[in-house]
Formats: sequence, C-alpha cells, structure tokens
Amino acid sequence: HMMTSEPEKWIEGIEKAKADKPLMVTYTFHLETTEDRGITQQVIDKIKEHKLRVGIAISPDTPVEKLLKYADQIDLALVMTVHPGKGGQSFMEDMMSKVRTLREKYPKMDIEVDGGVKPATVDAAAKAGANLIVSGSGVYKAKDMAESISTMKRSVEKFGQGKDDDKLSPLVKDAEL
Repeated sequence: HMMTSEPEKWIEGIEKAKADKPLMVTYTFHLETTEDRGITQQVIDKIKEHKLRVGIAISPDTPVEKLLKYADQIDLALVMTVHPGKGGQSFMEDMMSKVRTLREKYPKMDIEVDGGVKPATVDAAAKAGANLIVSGSGVYKAKDMAESISTMKRSVEKFGQGKDDDKLSPLVKDAEL
C-alpha cells in the first residue's frame, strides 16, 4: 500500500508500471491522507479511471465507520494492526473488531491486515475475517521463514477463506526447500 501523504500523485505512475501486464493491481491509500483534505472521492475516481483496483487503509486511531462511507466503491479494505511507519511493533488484537465489522457487512470484499502479523497472531486476523495478510518481521525474524510463511498461509486459507483442512497448502520448512 502507498505510504505517502499525497497518494493522488502516484496513481498514474503505478498504472504505467503495470503497463500491459495481465495483472490486477490494487492501489491502496491511507484514508487519513485524503479525508482531511476532502479529496477521498476524487482519489477513488482517479484510481478507477486508471483501471486499478481501489484499496483504502485505515490506521488504528481511525474508526471503521469512516471507511464504511466508501466501502461500496472499493475492492480492498486494509486494517492497520500497528501504527504505520515502524516495523517490529506488536499486533493490536483490538483492531479485529474493525475486521469483523467489515466482513459482516461485505462478505466478498478483500480484507487485509498489516502490522505485527506472525504465526502467533495470524489466527486472530483470519478468524475475524481477514483473507489477506502482510507480514514483514513475522517472516524475516522467524527461525524458519518457510515454515512461518506456510503456517500463516494455512491459517488464512482455513479461517479467512473457509477451506477444509484437506485442501490447505502443505506445511513447508526451510530444510525442505
């Protein structure tokens, strides 16, 4: 997602970087950067004009109701589970109420969590309704990166995507790669 105070300035560049590749690129911006300036709707419209998927991120201090005003127009909601800007912070489990609210109202929307996600916290996110996760430190600081990734992937498949146990991806360890 775009960690910039003026997300509207980067939309065209992202579209150009996509070029003719058969990718569905989601342009996710922080609601806080546009809401105060009264340009959220214009940014959503501009993203759509450039044939990108629309994502809106909210920081821990932002009520989910502010995102809900735009939810019918977006493809992805990103709930930050740490305060943006610094890696290695602890997962804020109290943000799962925002994920649950979004999932209840928008069962088909992509809902992502970012911040403090690791094998010990991913189940809470997936059970709340997140079907996408971002994990930095949870992967790079893990003793076994492959196992960390596959553990989190299986959790999202099971709880966030509703897959049966026999349909989950295999558990992988670094030694097996």
